Amino acid sequence: MERVTLRIPKEQIEEVEQMVDTGEYPNRSEAIRSAVREMLAEQDTGKERPSEKRKRRNSQRQKDRSWAKV
Repeated sequence: MERVTLRIPKEQIEEVEQMVDTGEYPNRSEAIRSAVREMLAEQDTGKERPSEKRKRRNSQRQKDRSWAKV
């Protein structure tokens, strides 16, 4: 297994710690590995990633405003 160093906002780490404290995950590393697995599984099933959804939404907004360009 490779070691990866991340910078994660304090609030998110606190939420991960809470999941560890309640026994949902044995430790922070396993919680983060689980999140990565879920993200990859969603990508494999063809679900739209949040970044892709934002790009699509922004593109649509630009199209919707194109009539205003003179």
